[in-house]
Amino acid sequence: MLRGKAFKFGDGISTDHIIPGRHAHLRSDLPELAKHVLEDADPTFVSRVGEGDFIVAGNNFGLGSSREHAPLVIKMAGVSAILVKSVARIFFRNAINLGLPVLVCDTDGIDDGDELEIDLSAGTVRDITSGQKLTSGKIPQVMLHILNAGGLIPYIKKHGDFKL
Repeated sequence: MLRGKAFKFGDGISTDHIIPGRHAHLRSDLPELAKHVLEDADPTFVSRVGEGDFIVAGNNFGLGSSREHAPLVIKMAGVSAILVKSVARIFFRNAINLGLPVLVCDTDGIDDGDELEIDLSAGTVRDITSGQKLTSGKIPQVMLHILNAGGLIPYIKKHGDFKL
């Protein structure tokens, strides 16, 4: 069970919003790069986000170039999951491989600052603030195993193979 505060963004949050291009030189210093996550979309995000909080967004989250660093620095900033109406496939895949859950659901009823509780196994999101309950669909078992291991590489290191 994951629990945290919602940080609400709109549609079309690209990998350039997540990692502003002017900070590309920090790719070899990921902790420093994580200090700039989403600063063009919300300059206060990094100073307000806490361990376990959530990004909540609209359509087409993670569009743009396939920067593997984008979901990684989001995770490093403390975000435990991303809830979106739709997501770019390469971003989704990179996020799961790095151990960051991305759930697709109707995010319209979630407000900035709402307290959320997510059950990845059941595919449910409960907005504690509003009392609303959402479903995101159950995450396939193989993906849950990858997420629980912390990502694809830790999963393979632990199991020595990718077992379906």
